[in-house]
This record gives sequence, C-alpha cells and structure tokens, in this order.
Amino acid sequence: MAKRNLTRRQFVTNLTVGAGSVLLGEVTLASPGSSSASPADPFRIVRLGKSGIKTTLLGMGTGFSGYNRSSNITRAGVAESLIRQAYEKGIRFFDCADSYGTHPYTAAALKGIARETYTLSSKIWLGEGGIPEPDRPDADIVVDRFRRELNTDYLDIVQIHCMTDPRWTEKQKRQMDILENLKARKIIRAHGVSVHSLEAMEACVDCSWVDVVHVRINPYGEAMDKNDPSLVIPVIEKLHKKGKGIIGMKLIGNGKFRNSPEKIDESLKYVLGLGTVDMIIVGFELPGQIDNYIGRIKNTVLVKK
Repeated sequence: MAKRNLTRRQFVTNLTVGAGSVLLGEVTLASPGSSSASPADPFRIVRLGKSGIKTTLLGMGTGFSGYNRSSNITRAGVAESLIRQAYEKGIRFFDCADSYGTHPYTAAALKGIARETYTLSSKIWLGEGGIPEPDRPDADIVVDRFRRELNTDYLDIVQIHCMTDPRWTEKQKRQMDILENLKARKIIRAHGVSVHSLEAMEACVDCSWVDVVHVRINPYGEAMDKNDPSLVIPVIEKLHKKGKGIIGMKLIGNGKFRNSPEKIDESLKYVLGLGTVDMIIVGFELPGQIDNYIGRIKNTVLVKK
C-alpha cells in the first residue's frame, strides 16, 4: 500500500466519523475536563455481539508477522512465556490461527489454568499458501486437530481466515455448514470470519451465519481494507447493529506506528471511542509491552455518548 499522509483536516474528520507491536514509553493522553468522560478499562468484560462470548476488552494476538505456522513470537522463542504473562496480567482472550503456529505454545502457557477462565479463538486457512500442506481438509478435521494442539475439548471461536472475495459466503458454504454443525455439537461456541477487504466485510452484514468478525481499524487507514477510515466505519456500524461481535485489529497499523506514541494513543482513543468495536487485540513481542499497552488503555479517556 502506498504511504498516505493525512492532513490535519482529514484526520479530524476521521475522528468524528467514529494490532502489531507497541512502543515502550510514557503514556501521554490527557483527560478532557468533562464530567461525562471516563477512563477505559482493559480488563472490562465485554460481550461479542450476540455470540454469547464474554471476555476482556483487551486480548492478545499471537500472529504478528505470522505465516506458514510461525510468527514473530514463535521465531523468537518467547510465545509460551508471553502468553502466560498476558494471562497473569489479566488478559483473557488469546487469538490464534493455523498459519501462526501458536497452538502448542498457547496450550503450554495455559496448562493448569481452569479452561472456563479464558477465551480461545483460532482460524482455519482455506486459500493457497499460508500453511505448509497443499491439502485443505474440511473444517471438522481441522478443528479436531486444533483441539488436540490446544489441549481443549472446545474452542470458543473458530473463524475462516483472511477472506477477500466479496462472494466468500457462497464459495465457503460447505465449510460454513460444517462449522455450524460443530457449534450445534458444542465443539465450538461461535464462528465467523477474518476479513481483508471491504467487499468481504460488506458480505458479512446480511450473513446470519457470521457471529464474530475481525476488522482492521485505525484512524490513519494503515493496513486497512480501505485507506480512508470513513469508508470502513459505516460498514462496521452495520455489523454492530446486526449483532455481530466485532474484534478490532491492526490498531498500530501492523506495527507501522511503533515509533509514534502520539499515533498509538490517538488510535486507541479513536477505536475505543467508536462504540461499535467490542474488543481489541494486540500482538505483543516483549513483556514490557503488555504493561505499556495496559497503561495506555487505562489512560485513554473516553467521552460518553
């Protein structure tokens, strides 16, 4: 994507319309002097739409730069320790995927912890590349493997990963039906999709099958489905009104804002202030980033609408 520099006018417009690595440093957000303002709580329990899933506002993504069953934290050898530390700090949502290779590390990190105290989400990869094998077995076979790798009887959420085709709801009907059957059997609690195009996101609006959607959102249009957030926000609003659970990702522009504390803070304030994103996920790479991000959220002051 070509670099896009927003003018101050465009940025303010985007703010009124409505994750990756984070920078270590001072939290600088100032509180507006309004009695209707309140600080955000990273550990507040939220509901993901009508899915029945309840979890913390802040979740941990395990797939920053994830591909072919590896990610930055698996390659660095810190996946297990970071996931465990995130849980100990109060995070209760862990976002995995077949392409990230983080299932066994997540299982090891959460070993001995009561299963009902945390939320596990994972994604199946159906396209070319992404995972080593050329074969793409049906979702029931894949989910059985996920359960073994995660050492769990059930998954809270299973999504179809990285959909870009506007007709994905037609083309993936077989896998959608299999996942629906798994939900009826209580092997999974909810299903949905991770979208990587605005057209794929729009297809979710009237699809009753979609319980939960991963959406890419920040005020700068970086690593998003459109580089103008004002085009994306109305679709997210429609999804929210339909009762879909909305998980915000790429708040830090896929790591592009890591050296800009101002952009990190503005992105948090923007996304958390939309009122249509149920929770956010961040991909931590260092222990200090967990505390840093928790602190930044606690210092994000939101004005009640």
